[in-house]
Amino acid sequence: MPSSKTRSDGTFPQGTAVGHTVGHMRVAAVIPALNEAGAIADVVSRVPRDLVARIIVVDNGSTDATAEHASAAGATVVRETRRGYGWACRAGSAEAADCDAVVYLDGDGSMAPEDIASLIQPIVDDVADVVCGRRPAFASLMPWHQRAGNRVIALLLRMHGLRLAELGPFRAIRVTTLTALDLPGSRFSWPAQMLARAARHGARVTEVPVGYAQRAAGTSKVSGSVRGSLHAAWDISRVIVAERVRP
Repeated sequence: MPSSKTRSDGTFPQGTAVGHTVGHMRVAAVIPALNEAGAIADVVSRVPRDLVARIIVVDNGSTDATAEHASAAGATVVRETRRGYGWACRAGSAEAADCDAVVYLDGDGSMAPEDIASLIQPIVDDVADVVCGRRPAFASLMPWHQRAGNRVIALLLRMHGLRLAELGPFRAIRVTTLTALDLPGSRFSWPAQMLARAARHGARVTEVPVGYAQRAAGTSKVSGSVRGSLHAAWDISRVIVAERVRP
């Protein structure tokens, strides 16, 4: 017998979480990870199973027990040997091709899996195709060079007609939109290139507030040093400008 929450056609009203779906959508969480053995199991365990059908951890060449801990916590582990956030996201996205929406979050514990519901809701309500998490810029948690880089990147994104507070790597995207963008693998530029191409394709992009915490363990591969932040900011900025003049 159909649930009392179902419509006559057997689907669920928008915004209703039922088993491994939100509304009628099947959602995957993709978690790129490099040497995050100290945090990954907790991140995976906190992903809301009533909203997320698949939890995919992409081991991007870890030399610790990241893959083993992720698998033990219930995630599907995909291995991507080409180093880079974009390569890891691309591999995870390919694994999630059977879903309707994908959420990307880091494996270091700085992003709250509990916020996945807020990120997915605008897609479920059909008011957005890409939803970025807007983090509070706590000075004690985010290094000055990371905050500065985020501001510069947000300003550059305005040339694509996007007025966002920051780059927002904790985000959700509709799979049909992601497929249309045909994003290549990359070291750092995946989040920015996604937004630039989304704007070019007329996708609806919005922001929602999300929490932000100190990483639970380990060291950041990007914002852990000024050099790392500058390298990432240059790579991302270069791609944003290139997408603007792309034929």
